Amino acid sequence: MTEAAAASAQSNLPELSVSELAQAVKRTMETNFDRVRVRGELGRVMIAKSGHLYVDLKDADACISTVMWRAHVQQLGFKPEEGLEVVAEGRLSTFPGRSQYQLICDRMAPAGVGALLAQLEKLKVKLQAEGLFARERKKPIPYLPRTIGVVTSPTGAVIRDILHRLRERFPRRVILWPVLVQGPEAAGQVARAIKGFNALQGEMRPDVLIVARGGGSIEDLWAFNEEIVVRAVAESEIPLISAVGHETDTTLIDYASDLRAPTPTGAAEKAVPVRAELIERLTSAEGRLKNGLLRGLERRRTELRAAAAKLPRLETLFQIPQQRYDRAAERLNAALVANTRAAQSKLDRVAARLRPEALGQDIARRREHLARSSARLQPAIKRSLEAHRKHLDGATRMLESLSHKSVLARGFVMVHREDGSLVRAAKDLSRGDVIELTFADDKQKAVIDPDSVPAAPEPAKPKAKPKPGGDQGSLF
Repeated sequence: MTEAAAASAQSNLPELSVSELAQAVKRTMETNFDRVRVRGELGRVMIAKSGHLYVDLKDADACISTVMWRAHVQQLGFKPEEGLEVVAEGRLSTFPGRSQYQLICDRMAPAGVGALLAQLEKLKVKLQAEGLFARERKKPIPYLPRTIGVVTSPTGAVIRDILHRLRERFPRRVILWPVLVQGPEAAGQVARAIKGFNALQGEMRPDVLIVARGGGSIEDLWAFNEEIVVRAVAESEIPLISAVGHETDTTLIDYASDLRAPTPTGAAEKAVPVRAELIERLTSAEGRLKNGLLRGLERRRTELRAAAAKLPRLETLFQIPQQRYDRAAERLNAALVANTRAAQSKLDRVAARLRPEALGQDIARRREHLARSSARLQPAIKRSLEAHRKHLDGATRMLESLSHKSVLARGFVMVHREDGSLVRAAKDLSRGDVIELTFADDKQKAVIDPDSVPAAPEPAKPKAKPKPGGDQGSLF
C-alpha cells in the first residue's frame, strides 16, 4: 500500500474521545471475561472506611488489582492477610479513571487445606493466650439435667441421633435452636443461638447445651473454628458440650467448651445417665441400706441385752432407799410433836407480853415522850427561822448595794450598742451609731451626733486657746 493509500485509510477511522475508548474497552473485557476463578497470593491488603476490600492478587510473574464490595466482605469466613494464598472468583472489569483492569471479586477462600490449617493455628494461639481454653474456666456438667438445649440443623441426622439416644438412656425435655451448620452465615447463627439460650430465664432455660454437627472436611466444619463462635462458647454461663464432626475431627470450640464429645450421639450419652442403670444402682443401694440397717439394729439389740444382764434387779435397787424412808417416817412423827410443843411454849410467852394493861402502859409512856419532844421542838424551829431570816436580810442588803440599779438610781446611765454590747469608753463610739441608754426607770434610744464626736486624730498642732463655753454637742 502506498503512503497515500495508508493516509486515506487512517482518515476513515472514527474519532473517539478518551472516555468513549475506555468504556469500549470496559465492555469488551466484561463481555469476553464474564466469570473467572483465579488463584494467587494476597498483597497490599486494605479495607477502606466504607468497608470495601482492595487487594493485589499476584503470583511470580503478574499482579491483578482486586476489589471486593462491603456486602461480600462481611460474608468472608477468614481475615484477608498479606501473603495468604487464596482462590478468588468474580468478573473482570476496568477502572477508566486509571486505564487499568481489575477483578471484581464476590467470593474468596483460602487456597487448600494448608492455608486453612495455618490460619486455624494462628487463631488458636491467640485465643489460648487470652485464657479461653484454660481448664479452670470449665464448668461441671450437671448429672441429670431437666432441660437440654441443642444447637444444630433441624433437618440433619444429628438431631435425630441425639433425640433417639436420649430416649434410650433417660428421656429429658429438649429445646432445639435451629441454625445453619455450614456456609458464610453459619458462624453468626451458632453464636447467636448460644447467646440466646443464655438469655432465657425460668423453666425455659436449659441446664446444659449441646452444639453438634456431623462430620465433614475442614472447610465444612470451618464455621465452628470462627472466633465469634469460640468466644460465645467460652462466655456461655450454661455448661456446654461440643460434638462437631467425627471422633478424629477437632475444632476450636472443642477447646473452649466445658466437655468434648467425639460424636453427637456421644454428647447425648455424656449429657444424661442410663435410666435403667440408674434405677438398678438405686435399687442395689436401697437393698444394701436396708441390710445395713437391719444388721445395725440386730447388733445394737444384742449389745442392749448384754448390758441389761449386767444391771441389778429393780427390787434390789429400791431396798436401801425403802429402809431409809421407813426410818425417816418414824422420826418425822416425833419431830412434829416436839416442834409443835416448842412453838406453843413460845406463843405463850409472847402472848403474856401482849396483855392490854401492858400495851396501855407502853402507849402512855410513848405519848408522854412525844409531848416532851414537841414542846422542845417548837422554840428550836422559831430560833432557826429567825436566824435564817436575819441571814437572808443581810444578803439582800448586800445584793442591793452591789446592784447596778442602785448606781442608776443615783443618776448614772448605762450605754449599749444595738447588738447589746456595753459601751465602756467614748472612743468606742463612731458618728451616727445608734445606742440605747438605760436609766433607773426606763430605756431610751439615741444617735451619736456627728458634731459631738471628734474626727480621727490629726498631727499635733499648737493648742488654741479654748473658747468660753466649749464646743460640746448634745447626745440627743
